[in-house]
Amino acid sequence: MNDPTPALPPTILGYVRRVSGRHQFALLWLTVTVFLLSAVPLEIQRRVINEAIRNGSVNPILWLALAYFGVALLEGCIKLLLNVYRAWVSEIAVLDLRRRVSASIAQVQQPGTADAQGTEISMILSEVEPIGGFVGISISEPLLQAGILVSVFGYLLFLQPLMALLCAAAISPQMVFVPMMQRAINRRAAERIETLRTVGGNVVGAQASGQQAVAAQDGRISHVFELDMGMFKIKFAMNFLMNLMHHLGVATALGVGGYYVVQGRIEVGTVVAFISGLGKVIDPWGDLVNWFREMTAVKMRYQLLIDAVDWINRDGAGPPGAAGPVRPA
Repeated sequence: MNDPTPALPPTILGYVRRVSGRHQFALLWLTVTVFLLSAVPLEIQRRVINEAIRNGSVNPILWLALAYFGVALLEGCIKLLLNVYRAWVSEIAVLDLRRRVSASIAQVQQPGTADAQGTEISMILSEVEPIGGFVGISISEPLLQAGILVSVFGYLLFLQPLMALLCAAAISPQMVFVPMMQRAINRRAAERIETLRTVGGNVVGAQASGQQAVAAQDGRISHVFELDMGMFKIKFAMNFLMNLMHHLGVATALGVGGYYVVQGRIEVGTVVAFISGLGKVIDPWGDLVNWFREMTAVKMRYQLLIDAVDWINRDGAGPPGAAGPVRPA
């Protein structure tokens, strides 16, 4: 990893394996421990409520409350260690990428054009950060969030299968609209990066030659604004729909659970566990969606980075941007 000269792997997962392979195994062990603990607080909550209603005995409730706090403390400490470790792995990857890009630029004997200079500056200072930052969460994050979802829903299925299936059906439309809306965001993100590269290159070119295409540059900047606003609108609309599906699931648990309690088929503690479980699901699901969003964006960024390094190594110019490839005269 100290030698920045070897070529970058063709895929982001290949780079993850090269720069952090052994660390990913340690992250996986911490991740599995966290999601295995995720359903334990729900069971303790259920027992506390049922114990209070059924027996009214104080001592068991106090011991259960103490156990709840102990499990929460253990889970929180492991999460803290996991997050710090992932951040360290990510920063190591950012350092590695910056060294690789810097070495590629330094090896170019012939000075690049203005567009290439703008691309180089952009890559070193900003574009490598989201790529390197993704390395730490590339494997552990989806496993953690998916593990929590499986653990919690598995526990809810164990408590009351029909209620769990109805709640799952209420929130399942997210499986359809989230990927569709995310693809729309990704298309805009790719176009935004290419436009900003052109903007950066033209700024450097204006300083070098004294020529400014003000109208064209202003049009590019306005286009970036339009792309940003389009991504924000889609993102916030997606968040709104996800929250709406979550509340629909809670309403389902309240309605069906309340009916079952009145019929004497389940205890009140089961309904409480369902509500808490659905609340525990919304964050992992949202984090999983964010990971998918980041993963697709990073794949696109990583491919652009490979293209840029390839152009620099080949002829000292930047990658093809919105205006096409730029080669030194």
